[in-house]
Amino acid sequence: MLTVLAPGARTLVQDLGRAGQYAIGLPPSGALDQYSHRCANLLVGNDETAATLEITMIGPELRFAEPAIVAVTGGEAEISIDGTRAECWQTLSADAGQVLRIGTLRTGCHAYLAVRGGIATELFLGSRSTYQSSAIGSPLASGDTLPIGDETDGFCPGEGSTVDPRLRPALGGHQPLRLVEGLCRYRFTDESVREFFSSTFTVSAESDRTGRRLIGPALRFVDREAPFGAGDNPSNVVDLGYPVGSVQVPNGEEAICLLRDAVTGGGYATIGTVVTADLDVLAQLKAPDTVRFVPVSLDQAVAARRESRDRLDHVRRGLRLLSLY
Repeated sequence: MLTVLAPGARTLVQDLGRAGQYAIGLPPSGALDQYSHRCANLLVGNDETAATLEITMIGPELRFAEPAIVAVTGGEAEISIDGTRAECWQTLSADAGQVLRIGTLRTGCHAYLAVRGGIATELFLGSRSTYQSSAIGSPLASGDTLPIGDETDGFCPGEGSTVDPRLRPALGGHQPLRLVEGLCRYRFTDESVREFFSSTFTVSAESDRTGRRLIGPALRFVDREAPFGAGDNPSNVVDLGYPVGSVQVPNGEEAICLLRDAVTGGGYATIGTVVTADLDVLAQLKAPDTVRFVPVSLDQAVAARRESRDRLDHVRRGLRLLSLY
């Protein structure tokens, strides 16, 4: 069991998400940076579906009731166990009664804390992920206690095991985001689409788990008479579903990339969808980081997903090789 001494800025229980509920309007939620979440679990020998703690900007202080194996991945922060400095992206051990402190993130926007066995809060529709908009879970508060489960895979890397820096994610700065043009591409003028792909966008401070707001050039729409079921605003269409990663441009004024807590559909035209692998990159960006959009085909998006899975395979194999020495 973990006792929360200080909750940090916003610390949430998240796993891989609540799949299969789009039909009832419930988004998947889950870790925004799925790659870092999976790596944290691999470092402690958990099943990759086990719940971790997603930390935003400032980390918590936690006391262990029993000996534990832990790892912190994602954004880099100063961490310590009972005052002794420890490293991110590494398998660590803690004794009963010791306190883990995670400071302010120096890079990135989110860090992920995995404990061997997983955070065993109550399941809801097959997931432990927090979705505040529907009051499914809530941020940690001082005095909370978190049970530890048994979601391990039978293998545990030894203390000091680490993920090769070459396999760690890009954090902050200026990042390219690959995007597949969507069904509503026809609503934007060709000139606006060219400007969209040739411009730099700045991450707005008004961003959260629902979406990253991106400040850039205003986009223009093709003139039309609004069809039945669509609003009068030129950015409106007849309601359609929003895949995670959809980029909508309300009024043409501000691009918003929808993330894992976003609504599942609506009436704004979406210019396209950021590929799954690059959503992890976007999740780690904060103001005033910048992005540019790169158009890719569906085949290229599938290849990007395959490359991301291959990186995880390299992490798995690397940790098993380390255990031999």
